[in-house]
Amino acid sequence: MFDNLFNPEKFSALVTEYTPKVIGAILVLFFGFWLAGMLTRQAKKAMTKSDMDVTIIPFLASLINVCLKILVLLCVASMFGIETTSFVAVFTALAFAVGLALQGSLGHFASGVLILTFRPYRVGDVVEIAGKTGSVKEIQIFNTILATADNKRYIIPNGVVTSGVITNISGEEEVRVFMTFGIGYGDDIDKAKRILREVVESHPLVMKEKGIDIWVTNLGDSSVDFSVRPWVKSADYWTVYWYMNEEVKKAFDREGISIPFPQRDVHLYKEE
Repeated sequence: MFDNLFNPEKFSALVTEYTPKVIGAILVLFFGFWLAGMLTRQAKKAMTKSDMDVTIIPFLASLINVCLKILVLLCVASMFGIETTSFVAVFTALAFAVGLALQGSLGHFASGVLILTFRPYRVGDVVEIAGKTGSVKEIQIFNTILATADNKRYIIPNGVVTSGVITNISGEEEVRVFMTFGIGYGDDIDKAKRILREVVESHPLVMKEKGIDIWVTNLGDSSVDFSVRPWVKSADYWTVYWYMNEEVKKAFDREGISIPFPQRDVHLYKEE
């Protein structure tokens, strides 16, 4: 082969023979990937129109895109005279070797299949995964994408998801908002409890008919802690949570109820 490269006539023949194939392969690769993307988008639209579960659509779309691109690569290989059966055998062996090297990625893929099978959450659910809280935007082949209220995107590997605790905040239609508020030991407990109840009941999204639990749950080192548990629709969880934190602080300030915070007293002594 190297002799051909140094022989002008044979080199010219090789260029003449392979140049059209290389140009054709580049064109097939370019338009093939473009067509794969277009077909994937069309398939995604068709699945959306067919009222398929939005949780599974991104996963299937990613899988279709990968399969179509593999077919394009097979077509390019055949243009150079490589038999597809041999190419498939080589590709299988290569995939096996890569699979051994990328066991973690295969684990993420398997975890993605488990998530779509057992449905611990769906697209649109508000969840807490791996210490991150957000709305599920997509469930992909290898990752779950969360969108947070402050417009951040968390891309969490599916293997991490299935190996830890999943808290589906909006998994039920109605949930309780868990909040804790502390007051000083010198403050009136009954007065603080009344203020907390008034603030909770003032929010229109709180389901008052289901009852509101307010208890003294802890006598801490520097505070008396109240647990407040109102019922809300799962979609209203954060709205009520943020409202309570702000309005309780304002109400306590108006009524002279103190909220303890870490502080240190320094005593100075003058030597005689």
